[in-house]
Amino acid sequence: MVAIPEVQPNVFSQAIRAFWDTRVAQAEAQRLKGVIDSGNRGAATGGQHLNGFLRTIVDHVIGAGVLESDIFLKGTVLPGYFRPTKVWDLVVVSNKTLIAAIELKSQVGPSFGNNFNNRTEEALGNAVDIWTAFREGAFGASPQPWLGYLFILEDSPKSHTPVRVNEPHFPAFDEFRHASYAKRYELLCRRLVLERQYTATSLLLTKRDHVNEQVNYTEPAEDLSGSKFLGQLLRHVAR
Repeated sequence: MVAIPEVQPNVFSQAIRAFWDTRVAQAEAQRLKGVIDSGNRGAATGGQHLNGFLRTIVDHVIGAGVLESDIFLKGTVLPGYFRPTKVWDLVVVSNKTLIAAIELKSQVGPSFGNNFNNRTEEALGNAVDIWTAFREGAFGASPQPWLGYLFILEDSPKSHTPVRVNEPHFPAFDEFRHASYAKRYELLCRRLVLERQYTATSLLLTKRDHVNEQVNYTEPAEDLSGSKFLGQLLRHVAR
């Protein structure tokens, strides 16, 4: 068995820096084209801003003994059950065996409300789809794959502001009352694992004006840390 490379506590620092740098560059490109960008959508839809995370994960996975030819990045599709296929951000397939699949998502302000619901529905839908496809034999004789979900959230006053819950007919769970969007994402990521929708999840919070600091992101919960997420993946692929 290959020795698993050590995962440093701030393993995604360079990825965070690239995340913000790319968003700024994409927003500027939109401005120079004369495109009016509402809510930073141009930076979000321009792509590339999560590539630093992919590079970090790939480097560590290769260090754990996975062949580079077995790693497939953006644009790689896997079969689904409720739809023909789904594009995943990073997939590891070796000898026709699905080893791992990872979804990367992010959200920055100023709007957090509608996007939170959309992200929740996406995460749940993708998990149900792939696990049902797995149950129905879509991946042949593959053993249970490792399914990961990593989320980057802007650390801002709005993401930490308590949010009122609308309860016209039945009460919501207490933990959602007056919880900020940052707390809601923490609950989401943790419960996705508790309900076995994903093998591991991670939540990273980052401030855009702290991008050049040595520690440029925080982890609101130890069980959702980036280093733990990556460490679990490496232990799985190194088997």
